Amino acid sequence: MTTNRILMLLKMRGPLTALDIAHELKITKEGVRQQLVKFMEEGLIEVETESKGVGRPQKYFTISEIGNRKFPDTHAELTVKLLTIIKDAMGKDALQTIIDANEVTGKKRYHEEIDPLPDLNSKIARLVAIRTREGYMADYSEDEEGYLLVENHCPICAAAKACQGFCNSELQIFQSVLGESVSIHRTDHIVAGARRCAYRIALSKNMGNNEA
Repeated sequence: MTTNRILMLLKMRGPLTALDIAHELKITKEGVRQQLVKFMEEGLIEVETESKGVGRPQKYFTISEIGNRKFPDTHAELTVKLLTIIKDAMGKDALQTIIDANEVTGKKRYHEEIDPLPDLNSKIARLVAIRTREGYMADYSEDEEGYLLVENHCPICAAAKACQGFCNSELQIFQSVLGESVSIHRTDHIVAGARRCAYRIALSKNMGNNEA
């Protein structure tokens, strides 16, 4: 459906004009406008106006917090309840033990898929494939600074907000499977209010310390 395609595009690409959306989806600009008006009435998207020199200001559309709820957050309410119960009943150390155990399991599973690959590019590509399979809507690009790994969705966002140890654990998993020859630095964080999570990956000599 066009409706789902527009929301998915905004989720993956961030702010776009109506013309951008029409070109990407190969549909008429008028058709896009009708859907955007509907989405704004439902609170699924937001609009920002940006002036670029001479001419009318451009309108950029982006997915809203309500729109983000259209994408799954895996068992969000139950997960947060369980984390709260564990922390209150057993303490922070018990919660950290669970996070550590989950990290060990994750590292083992990721290493099994990634270790046989011959180079960094193929390892990052496989990492992106795994993360997408798990619901993170991941992608990556290469530039003169190295690689940028982007996750456009967080299927455990509620849990991550309740306990950011999960985010730190994920970063440790990435570092483990890509190896000590690279440095990984988080540049965008959904939990901190960003549209996406993004990680800068480069050879260690090109970057400073990792973000914890």
